[in-house]
Amino acid sequence: METNKLEQMEALETLVQFNSRLLGNLPTLIRELSGSRQPDTDTYLKNIVDVIGWEISVMNATAPLLAEAETHMDKERFNQSVLALNAAIASGADAEIALALRELIPHFETLETAAREALA
Repeated sequence: METNKLEQMEALETLVQFNSRLLGNLPTLIRELSGSRQPDTDTYLKNIVDVIGWEISVMNATAPLLAEAETHMDKERFNQSVLALNAAIASGADAEIALALRELIPHFETLETAAREALA
């Protein structure tokens, strides 16, 4: 049992590091998708989506620890935002993808706060 909690703590520590980078990179990607597209924007988007997927996996795996934090995630709204991103990506419309990413930012900010609290 204790080993599992230690592994979850390590996963949250890694998540906090990745999440800080994700939050730093999202505005750049949103700007690119909002009219400043670069030659590597599609690769950048794929990498960001991969990180988002990884963070969601860690969030699910560490749910018991995150539940102990004072800050709580609105899982239903988070899931709706992820589904909106999936739909936007499927549409291929840069503006829709940018909007969906913008709407995810507050959820990842909340996730980082909750993870930091769980680690404290």
